[in-house]
Amino acid sequence: MLFALLQYFRPWRLRLIPIVLASLLEMFFNAQIPLSVKFMIDRALLNHNQHMMFLILGALATSTVIVSVTSMARDYLYAKIVAQIIAGLRLRTFEHLQRLSMDFYARTETGDVMSRFSNDLGALENGLAAGVAWGLQPFLDLLLSVILVFTLEWRLALIGVLLCPLCILGPGFFSKRATAASVAKQEQESGALTALQESLMAPSVVRAFSLQDTLIGRFRNRNSMLFGASLRLGFITAMVERSASLGTLFLQVVVMAISGWLAFRGTISIGTFASFQALFVSLSYAFMYLAQYAPNLVSARGGAIRLEELLAEQPDITDVPSAAELTTFRDAIELREVHFSYTGERTNLEDVTLRIPRGSSVAMVGSSGSGKSTVLNLLLRFYNPDRGGAFFDGNDLRSIRMHSLHALCGVVFQESFLFNTTIRENIALAKSGATDAEIIQAAKSAEIHEFITSLPAGYDSLAGERGRNFSGGQRQRIAIARALLRNPSILLLDEATSALDPSTEQAINATLNRIAPGRTMISVTHRLRSVVHVDCIFVFHQGRLAEQGCHAELLHLNGLYAKMWRKQAGVQLNDDADRATVDAAWLNELPLMRGVRLDTLEQVARWFGTEQFNEHIEIVRQGDPGDRFFILVRGKVEVSRTTDDATEIVAILHDGDYFGEMALLSNQPRNATVRTLTPCVCLTLPRDLFNRLLATEPELRDYIRKVATERGAA
Repeated sequence: MLFALLQYFRPWRLRLIPIVLASLLEMFFNAQIPLSVKFMIDRALLNHNQHMMFLILGALATSTVIVSVTSMARDYLYAKIVAQIIAGLRLRTFEHLQRLSMDFYARTETGDVMSRFSNDLGALENGLAAGVAWGLQPFLDLLLSVILVFTLEWRLALIGVLLCPLCILGPGFFSKRATAASVAKQEQESGALTALQESLMAPSVVRAFSLQDTLIGRFRNRNSMLFGASLRLGFITAMVERSASLGTLFLQVVVMAISGWLAFRGTISIGTFASFQALFVSLSYAFMYLAQYAPNLVSARGGAIRLEELLAEQPDITDVPSAAELTTFRDAIELREVHFSYTGERTNLEDVTLRIPRGSSVAMVGSSGSGKSTVLNLLLRFYNPDRGGAFFDGNDLRSIRMHSLHALCGVVFQESFLFNTTIRENIALAKSGATDAEIIQAAKSAEIHEFITSLPAGYDSLAGERGRNFSGGQRQRIAIARALLRNPSILLLDEATSALDPSTEQAINATLNRIAPGRTMISVTHRLRSVVHVDCIFVFHQGRLAEQGCHAELLHLNGLYAKMWRKQAGVQLNDDADRATVDAAWLNELPLMRGVRLDTLEQVARWFGTEQFNEHIEIVRQGDPGDRFFILVRGKVEVSRTTDDATEIVAILHDGDYFGEMALLSNQPRNATVRTLTPCVCLTLPRDLFNRLLATEPELRDYIRKVATERGAA
């Protein structure tokens, strides 16, 4: 274990020389005291030699002063080296994380990475920090004590050395098990930290869904596993130390008995007996110090193993040595016969070919999981295609330096992440050396400048953790300003407005339309109203490019896009986002009402009410009575179903989708839970109102009864 940690000192080996020399000096001083006992007894006390007594005491006093000064200097130099080693390793690990590909972050828990930075690096630091006081110095003392006891009385020393293996049998037996137990404990600490982090990152979700008991139960399980791992590690490391201590104490008793018998018979002098005992006690304590250091060494080795595992991770996406700089964008972006899978188990894109001319505006649309966001990931080269390629101006992205590609792009994601620093610094991150004038101009273009200047600290206002000091719309505008600061040739929008309320979304869409001219705009969205004006719409379905064309062409085609459009266009929201409506023609598309006369459906449409739901709200819960039918006019929800084994996400619904249809047929309990992922506006039809309507419309009543009978719902 010790030699595995010595690798961290290689760059500092020359600076370790004075530390070793100071430790050697202390070693000689530690040996000087027991040797002085022999001379004090045999030459000073027994002979009543005052001069010799003062000479011995003076030498000890002088050595004490010298060793104290050199030891303090040694401890400072060593502490500085350890601090530099840990700081360098921390920086190296952080830099390594920045170079890893997106695939690493997709399969690794954040808590695990955080644990390696805190627990594992801390364990390594503790192990290295104690290296001199509990490792090197006791080892040198042990080495010199062995030499001196052989000098004083070789027969006793030989007996002690022959019995020494009894002291290391126990530590040798337990040390490997202790290292494995240390790694296991640190992995459990990682799991507990992940559970803690998840609860801290989304307190509103926890309270909105009443998840406190659920999360407490999960954390209790994690904590129980951590308790077991901690207990095992604590016991095994205690056995390492205890077995060494017991062996040493046993050895001391045996040696004292034999040396006492020799002194009693006059074979050795009283001074030799006392000095030998003092040296052997010093030897024993040195051995016990090493044994007590072993648990630190075990934890340090466990931490080092986990850090080495992280540093051994290699990025999947790297620049080849011959990669060229992409300085301008002149012609087009292309995907050619692209096949791609994130995991290798499920195909995310299959045989996708498309072309985006410079200066055009395009949109990728489709249902969740259709592949539209995956295209964006490939264009930014977060991943490489499994087959086929992505091209800029005819150049394969794999032959282009990634930083030069990203320098031409401005990206606005759905989650407008802001760092916990000032607004000025958040915007300036996009361009190194950006001037205040450039930052202000970018903010003006994003139409956020006036809001910023209205704040007491202006551009020096802190965004807070993840930008919590600002609303969603304000965060998104700051993110747009950040993207615009580098004046990008290509602007990519990944669901940039889907998490916003309708009025804020409309305002930001207007801003994006205003800044679009002169740029290539690529938008990924599920909201079709925002892309009717673009030059080309790419429609994805189950990983394939199903259709492409402008809005009018796709409607004329009357295919997948036209169906999506009818679904979303049939539900509308007024400008104030406080009232929604549904068309009779849209209702006629429902399996429940297909074939009912339009004038009857127009009456049904008037019975719908408008309800608004905040983000992370449970609209319906599995097992609750089915008393309402919902049409999702604006927003995004998650549908999940819980069984005895687990909770499974059944679907993600967007604008124009609906749920709870069976509630109109019968009062059956809800068979799934629906939670909002963004602010949502829904049209709702209560079952009792629907029944009142059926009482006045015999035709509709007979039709619904027929459908209910066919579905087996009374």
